[in-house]
Amino acid sequence: MRLNSSASPFRTRHGARMFAAFFWVLLAGVPVAAQKSEVHKDVPYVPTSPAVVEAMLKLGNARAGDVLYDLGCGDGRIVIMAVQKFGAARGTGYDIDPQRIKEANQNAKRAGVTDKVRFIVGNLFEADFQDASIVTLYLLPEVNLKLRPKLLKDLRVGSRIVSHQFDMGDWAPDKKIEIAGSTVYMWTVTEKAKAQFADK
Repeated sequence: MRLNSSASPFRTRHGARMFAAFFWVLLAGVPVAAQKSEVHKDVPYVPTSPAVVEAMLKLGNARAGDVLYDLGCGDGRIVIMAVQKFGAARGTGYDIDPQRIKEANQNAKRAGVTDKVRFIVGNLFEADFQDASIVTLYLLPEVNLKLRPKLLKDLRVGSRIVSHQFDMGDWAPDKKIEIAGSTVYMWTVTEKAKAQFADK
């Protein structure tokens, strides 16, 4: 596009200097603003449908007394349904995105379950879930594999892991179902699985 010479900021040396100064102020400000708002995410946020959430909890045999952790919890829907519909004693969700955690807390308040759930802004690879009896995931194949050693080292024998859509590589699931175009997998932590896969 051609600039109209009469309107161009480069018509005089002073105008060019003023324009350049303004441009660099704007350019310098962009990375700062971006750094403040940027959240590094290993997984994009894709909400799980209520039907699949319920199927995940049923496949994992969620029940009264369970302590559930959802890693990459998004808006908290799995944690909330676990305590509200399946009677889990407590539920915790981890997500790296503060906006998702804000939504999760709002949803918990609307559902009336704030006394049984908590949502934490944090990296799921640093999450403390050693007291979990069931862990739910909707991540990516490579993230599942990267997380697998931590799950097997931290979880007690008998704990269940349920994943929406993606498996755990060569650790075969105990159960697998298809629902509403999605695949759901379930594993039970055993001594054999710990010995075989915890260090891989």
